[in-house]
Amino acid sequence: MRIFNFGSLNIDHVYRVSELVPPGATITAQEYRQFCGGKGLNQSIALARAGASVVHVGVIGHDGELLLQALRDDGVDTGMVRRIDSASGHAVIQVSDSGDNAIIVHPGANQMLSEAQIDAALQQANTGDWVLCQNETSGVEYLLHKASAAGLHIACNPAPMTPAACGYPYRLLNLLLVNQTEAETLTGCIEHEVMLDGLQQLCPNGIVVLTLGARGALACRHGQWLQQPAQQVKVIDSTAAGDTFCGYFLHELSQNEPLQQCLQQASEAAAVCVQQAGAAVSIPRMSNTKSS
Repeated sequence: MRIFNFGSLNIDHVYRVSELVPPGATITAQEYRQFCGGKGLNQSIALARAGASVVHVGVIGHDGELLLQALRDDGVDTGMVRRIDSASGHAVIQVSDSGDNAIIVHPGANQMLSEAQIDAALQQANTGDWVLCQNETSGVEYLLHKASAAGLHIACNPAPMTPAACGYPYRLLNLLLVNQTEAETLTGCIEHEVMLDGLQQLCPNGIVVLTLGARGALACRHGQWLQQPAQQVKVIDSTAAGDTFCGYFLHELSQNEPLQQCLQQASEAAAVCVQQAGAAVSIPRMSNTKSS
C-alpha cells in the first residue's frame, strides 16, 4: 500500500525574531536560515519517517534540486515530480521567541501541477492506496474527483484556507484534517463540538480531525468523537507541527490502527517536532517520537 501525496515543494526562508512584526513596523531578525519545506514536502517526509511508502507528485523549478534530494534522503519516490524552467515555490517565515510563526508563501512552480500530471500519477495507484493533498498546488478539485472515481482512499488537509477551498467536494473524502482557523472558515462556527458536527456534514462518510495546537486534537467518525490532549513540552518552533501530525496520523490510519492510537501517535510526533527549529528537519522518525 502506497500514499500518493500531491503536494507543494518550497524553499523556506526562516527568520528568528523576538516577536512577530506588527503592521507598519521594521524589525531586525536575530537569525536567518534556509530549509526545505512546503506542506506537501513536510507531509511526505512525515509519512516516510513514520514508516509509510510515499510517492510525491509535484513540480519544482530550476532551483529545486535540494527539494528533490530532501525527499530522496527519506526514501520518498520522486519519479512523479516534474521540473519546469521557472522558480520553485518559496516561503518567508517569521518565528518568534514564543514559538509562534507567521508565513508568506509564493506558490511558484507549485501552481503548475497539471491535470495530465495528476492523471498520470493516478494511473500508477492501486486499489487500497491513499491519495493525500493540501491546498498549496493547482488542480486540487480535479484531483479529488479523479481519485474518487478511481476508487482510492482520499485524505485532504485544505491549508492554507482560500475561498476556492470552501467549495471543494469534501463529501468524497475518507479523511478531512483541519486546524481551528480552517474549521471556523468551513463551518462558520467557533465551538469545537459544533465545528465537528459541521465538518462531519461536509465529510459524511469519512473521519474528521480538528487540531488545536497546545489544546490537543479532536476526531469524529459517524458522530462519535474522541479527544487527545497535547504533550506538555517547551515550544521552540511550531512551523511543521501540523504537517507532522497529519503525516503520522495518516500513516497510522492507513495501517488500520484504532482512531485513538492514530491521535496519540500523531500528537507525540508533533510534540517532538515543536522542540526543534525548522520545518522538514524538525520532523521526527518513529523511533524518536517517545522522547517528548
